[in-house]
Amino acid sequence: MEGIAYKGLRRASLDLRGEERRLKELEREGEEAEPPEWLTRGGGVWAGVSNLSNSILGAGIIGLPYALREAGFFAGIVLLVIVGIVTDWTIRLIVLNAKMSGRRTYIDILDSCFGRAGRAAASFFQFSFAFGGMCAFCVIIGDTIPRVLLSLVGPDASPVVAFFISRPVVTIILTLGISFPLSLYRDIEKLSHASALALVSMVFIVVSVGVRGPGVAEELKGDPEKRWTLLESGLFEAIGVISFAFVCHHNSLLIYGSLRTPTLDRFAQVTHVSTTISVIACLCMSTSGFLVFTDRTQGNILNNFSEDDMLINIARLCFGANMFSTLPLEAFVCREVAETYFWPDEREFNKKRHVLITTALVLSALVVSLITCDLGFILELAGGFSATALAYLFPAACFLRLSGSGRQLAPQRLAAWACALFGVLVMVLSTFLSIRKAVRGESHKVC
Repeated sequence: MEGIAYKGLRRASLDLRGEERRLKELEREGEEAEPPEWLTRGGGVWAGVSNLSNSILGAGIIGLPYALREAGFFAGIVLLVIVGIVTDWTIRLIVLNAKMSGRRTYIDILDSCFGRAGRAAASFFQFSFAFGGMCAFCVIIGDTIPRVLLSLVGPDASPVVAFFISRPVVTIILTLGISFPLSLYRDIEKLSHASALALVSMVFIVVSVGVRGPGVAEELKGDPEKRWTLLESGLFEAIGVISFAFVCHHNSLLIYGSLRTPTLDRFAQVTHVSTTISVIACLCMSTSGFLVFTDRTQGNILNNFSEDDMLINIARLCFGANMFSTLPLEAFVCREVAETYFWPDEREFNKKRHVLITTALVLSALVVSLITCDLGFILELAGGFSATALAYLFPAACFLRLSGSGRQLAPQRLAAWACALFGVLVMVLSTFLSIRKAVRGESHKVC
């Protein structure tokens, strides 16, 4: 016998198809039918593919060669494919959860399933993931722009010039001078134009690493005997890095709602194509970088190249420039999560609180980036601790809560249990091992 939740899901998934059928019947009868609003707004499947691919192919892709170093070449390749498949499934699972719960946001789904505890957990992990992204983006600014400036002024620059193009000074000036003012925007739409530039830049960086990698000087290359490694000790830390690169689940409902006809089948097409494109791009980036630098692969693969490599310097400039607008997007998420959780009923804009929260966020991320320049550690920690909860644990847990115990959903429930347990295991082990490595001074930091 079907559970009540399963019946509700079936009804919800058929609503749009029924509306479309009625519209077509009216057209056949020669009557003028006014299309519902949801059939005329939004974009098509390829617009959704573009948006979702852009959400996946973010700054985390720069650390994927490092993930192969940590996990081993063959184990890392398998992990990339598995995480891509799981990401495809859990993104669609969130939309199913939204339909079954009747909620429209990720946090509201957790709230409907687990009450205030669920809302608090979703808010905390969304905040920590976005803040981890802010820290990573500040580190990337310090990794990229100073190297480009150094290549322009040359090694014989005066002490004053050398001071102003040093990593700490450049990071402080650019973060406070560009990213901080952009972070004060109230409307995230003002930064939307940067998404297209970010996607083009990511493609350029992937191509640059693939083209320039084989031609780097021999002294920069890693040990060729360590290319075809099977399994290394950093397996769980690597899952954290890969998860950071793939997680986009908090955007899935927004992208689903942006479709002109938001049905489950159309969204499935979007997720399948987007994750396939993303997995291919990630495989190209990770293999082309790791096979050249092997045991010397750094958390930011661009740091492995020489500072006078023109093509890589253009890639560094593009990547660093993207961070100016990407960091404010993460600050927006952190600020909105905090204000929604602590001041849910307040409707009027509080300028003082807005400025104080934004300032605290940007300064905190800046301090972290000045304390450590190990991008790999930040990706491991943010990915292992927060991304695994958002991508694996929460979607599966909500589905188990909402789906009932009908036989029709038994295979899906079994998969959800496996996904949830996988998320807990990776979150605990990856976080513990990353912190232990940092405490022991085993970090591969190169400044």
